[in-house]
Amino acid sequence: MSQTNADLIGSNETIVGINAGTIAEMSSGSNTEMSSGSDAEMSAGSKVGTKEGGSIPITKKLVFVALMGALSFVLMMINFPLPFAPSFMKFDVADLPGLFAGFFLGPLAGFEVIVIKLLIKIIVQSTDTAFVGEFSNLAGSTIFVLIAAWIYKKDRTKKGAIIGMTVSSIAVSVLSIFLNAYVMFPLYSRLYGMPLEAIIGMGTAINPRITNMTTMMLFSVFPFNLFKHLVTDIITFLVYKRAGKALRTVLYS
Repeated sequence: MSQTNADLIGSNETIVGINAGTIAEMSSGSNTEMSSGSDAEMSAGSKVGTKEGGSIPITKKLVFVALMGALSFVLMMINFPLPFAPSFMKFDVADLPGLFAGFFLGPLAGFEVIVIKLLIKIIVQSTDTAFVGEFSNLAGSTIFVLIAAWIYKKDRTKKGAIIGMTVSSIAVSVLSIFLNAYVMFPLYSRLYGMPLEAIIGMGTAINPRITNMTTMMLFSVFPFNLFKHLVTDIITFLVYKRAGKALRTVLYS
């Protein structure tokens, strides 16, 4: 019996040794795989808002979103017209912080940045469009940011980011045609007592091919929005890739 017990103990020690070696090997292989896989992502780390052993403190999340909202407002104030669009259509990259937050913390954070941007705008400047302009900005920015952030959340790789930003840019540019043709332009016309023909005439002065609402949408509104959002996509891609790791270090510390 003593011999048998000794054999059993030796056998158990052998099994424990094998299991420990197996676990060490699996751990080493898993770490290697994760390390190499991270090169395919836009930034280091695992899922948004998570980290090994913890998550981003809620206070830091709120501060980050608030800062992004303030930055978005500042960027909205830096605007200028484009040569192929009427002067009342201003180009800016104010959706950059919202898209950045949406990629980093998720679609909801991106939407919160948009809301904060517009709240600051209303508090600081009030509104001279009876909130028509603010509604238009909210609708366009929300469509753009939420679609891109949602797709990236499902596929957190460079490919996922590019697909998300491309799809969202096309989607918001197409939807802007219907939003402006059937909602925004008629509302502006009633608000300022300006006939739609006069608004279309502002487009004609820029591009002679603009002769009616359809050509206004095709030759002015659509290319304006597509260009605006593609520029925002490119800047976001370049900035997010470089700043993501640094932000994780700050927010998780």
